[in-house]
Amino acid sequence: MIDVPVLIVGGGPVGLTASIYLSHFGVPSLLVERHPGTAVLPKARALNARTMEMYRQIGLERAIRGAGMPPRFGHMVMWAESLAGAEIKRLEPARGAASQALSVTGNCGCSQDMLEPVLRERAEAAGAGRVRFGTGLVDLQCHDAGVVARIRDSAGQEQDVSARYLIAADGAQSPIRRQLGIERDGERDVYDSVNIHCRVDLTRWVDDRPASLYLIEQPELRGTFMTINGTDRWGFLVTSLSHYGYTPEQFTPAFCTEVIRRAVGCDDLAVEVLGVGAWKASALVARHYRQGAVFLAGDAAHEMPPTGGFGLNTGVQDAQNLAWKLASVLKGEAGEALLDTYDAERRPVGQAVTHSSLLNALSMGRTARQQEAVLPRKEFLNEVGLIFGARYQSAAVVDDGSRLQVDDPVLQYVPSAAPGCRAPHVPLTRDGQTLSTLDLFGREFVLLTGPNGVPWQEAAGRLHPSIAGFVIGHHLRDEEGRFLRSYGLAPDGAVLVRPDGYVAWRSTGGAHDPSAALTRALDMALCREGQGSQA
Repeated sequence: MIDVPVLIVGGGPVGLTASIYLSHFGVPSLLVERHPGTAVLPKARALNARTMEMYRQIGLERAIRGAGMPPRFGHMVMWAESLAGAEIKRLEPARGAASQALSVTGNCGCSQDMLEPVLRERAEAAGAGRVRFGTGLVDLQCHDAGVVARIRDSAGQEQDVSARYLIAADGAQSPIRRQLGIERDGERDVYDSVNIHCRVDLTRWVDDRPASLYLIEQPELRGTFMTINGTDRWGFLVTSLSHYGYTPEQFTPAFCTEVIRRAVGCDDLAVEVLGVGAWKASALVARHYRQGAVFLAGDAAHEMPPTGGFGLNTGVQDAQNLAWKLASVLKGEAGEALLDTYDAERRPVGQAVTHSSLLNALSMGRTARQQEAVLPRKEFLNEVGLIFGARYQSAAVVDDGSRLQVDDPVLQYVPSAAPGCRAPHVPLTRDGQTLSTLDLFGREFVLLTGPNGVPWQEAAGRLHPSIAGFVIGHHLRDEEGRFLRSYGLAPDGAVLVRPDGYVAWRSTGGAHDPSAALTRALDMALCREGQGSQA
């Protein structure tokens, strides 16, 4: 019998990220993945700035960018009749430019087959045996004290695993979700697609107009070239197969070659088909993300069309949100009710991005419902509000009564340090070196105060030595004078930021008894004042 605090089922980006973060917070876990290795098809490719903030905070940004496509391909999306034919439209996504101003990092194009090895290497570095590929879940029993699972490796050897908690990152078809009987709401099988992974040199058609996506619009073919390395390795996504009379079985290497040549507009183009995957896009969200000791994450919790590139990003952000909470409970620092806030915080996000992704697909005519449209709605690739603007409302957030005025929560983002919001990016300097407020987050609770906030920091040091404290104006210099304005603080105010970079509590000014105020805030943020019921 293997005894481990957390069992993770699924070794895609979400499961691997959960493993990495649990290790980052000092919690051992066991990850099992039934496939023998990481992804062989490009699948998802777009990592948004919020996701890259996460990976930057745990030291993975450089490795991921090194595995990604050349950055010059990330600034444009293009529509054309074929790569050699007439252009229809060019779009420079507003969210890319906005991210540069709103974050210390930016978007990254890194296909899933290149991303997963980076994540796997980091996850395995935490300890031998923590990540097991070629090992599947064959039985699961849930009880009040946790779960007992039976796993089987590729040699047919079986073992039992006892775990206090289980993260189900086992994909859109999630056998675990089905076993638990968790229903989903939304629209199923919105459209069908085939993803072709190929080696083909497209340099002469793309080198002078680099784009992350080249959308091909023909009367009998709707498809998208997805940039992987910008030269000779590409994905080609054929959408709405049934509408055009295609079936997945038709996509033999010879037929794939014919389709790609037609999309390029070159009849004698050399094409090597590396892999083909058929799938159907749905827009479905689980009715709850937690059931007892089991938590759904990633596609198991929310399945969405790829139009907008939110699936992977939403999933790995689920993993970060859940990991710090599991770690806090397992270490005895938080009440069990903290785990209920995972559903309260992440399910509304999953619902919002799934709905937006569906509307993107409908506007682009990628579904049987609406085939006449070609160009997308204005929100497509401009969803700055969805990327940065989520405001959590849960027991892990101490509401201060502040309200945000945003006319369009999809397009608009107003930086705010109101409780429940992502702590804003503000440039700072330390010993002559430039850094961001975001670089201070990611491991423990962080207390940021204005220049007159020393009493807050002294209280934190006496009561909670695990809190990292910074007086902006003493420890760190605010050369641009932005911190107090961005965080909504007076010079003697303070803000408490959670390990996931979201604000737990804020005092806009000083307090008569900083120790008592801070203790009360931390108790509330960690749900130490009473236990909540499980879903």
